Amino acid sequence: MSHLDSTVSSFTTKEKLSDYQFFVGRLAELNPAAGVIRYELNSSLFSNYAEKLRFIVLPEKGQMNYHPTQPFQLPIGTVLIKHFYYPLDFSNPGKGRKLIETRLLIHEATGWNALPYIWNEEQTEAYYDIAGDTRTVLYIDHKGKKQRTNYVIPNKNQCKGCHTNGKEFLPIGISARHLNKTVSFGDTRVNQLSEWANKGWLKGLPIDGIPANADWENTTASLNERARSYLDINCGHCHSLGGPANTSGLFLDIHNQDPHLLGIHKTPVAAGRGSGNLNYAIVPGKPEKSILVYRMNTNDPGIAMPELGREQIHKEGVTLISDWIRSLQTQ
Repeated sequence: MSHLDSTVSSFTTKEKLSDYQFFVGRLAELNPAAGVIRYELNSSLFSNYAEKLRFIVLPEKGQMNYHPTQPFQLPIGTVLIKHFYYPLDFSNPGKGRKLIETRLLIHEATGWNALPYIWNEEQTEAYYDIAGDTRTVLYIDHKGKKQRTNYVIPNKNQCKGCHTNGKEFLPIGISARHLNKTVSFGDTRVNQLSEWANKGWLKGLPIDGIPANADWENTTASLNERARSYLDINCGHCHSLGGPANTSGLFLDIHNQDPHLLGIHKTPVAAGRGSGNLNYAIVPGKPEKSILVYRMNTNDPGIAMPELGREQIHKEGVTLISDWIRSLQTQ
């Protein structure tokens, strides 16, 4: 049910999210229409504690092509939909939620295009807005504490900052290692990728050997698996061979197995405030001496990493990476 035909060069941009008819009934309930597929990731990018709902829309008879390490090749006409929201009470989701923004990634004949939509206060509609905005969000966290925070909605051009690989604008989450997990499909629990293959949405899926990142919050996985997965989804799209931060020589994607390029006893390419007068990205056993933790543990816009989409410190992420660095053998 894509709104883009493969014979045309551009997607028809709608001013209102409802105009696409991706969802049925009351828009804020986000009940997907036929052909709109919900999907989940093993680990998600931290976005100021906002939660996300993700959907994919394939063109009629369109199929994704499996790849073991790269984002799947998606047919022209594919639409990726990502909603950002806050539960009013994280310990009781039944109290409702507040939707903040919805981002569409459209695969046009000329490449991928980002369309940002911002929800109104009445939660009745989201409107196309390329300029971005800042919203004040109120919620109760998992510990029962009232929180008030500013949520910065990026502008259209800032989307390229994370989604560029080489000279291409590409999706991030539609990769085997992020999608290989058990999810609910109707009343059953199934492997997400296997279900896509069985439905004819994904071709080329192998029988075995499919990579899978850990859920960084799942303590049954090893500390190393959880930390590497966290760094991969939060940092690896930029800090990788083809990413925007490749000139740093710091590669935090899951594919890099070189300890030095991962940051161990690696000096920064460009010194300055971002280094915090520290010498190495990672000092095994000493997170307090590691630039990686220093940059995660601040919301100073001239120092903080990632550079976009994080106005709050992710305390749980800092704890995870600090514990991981403590566990590393001195090299």
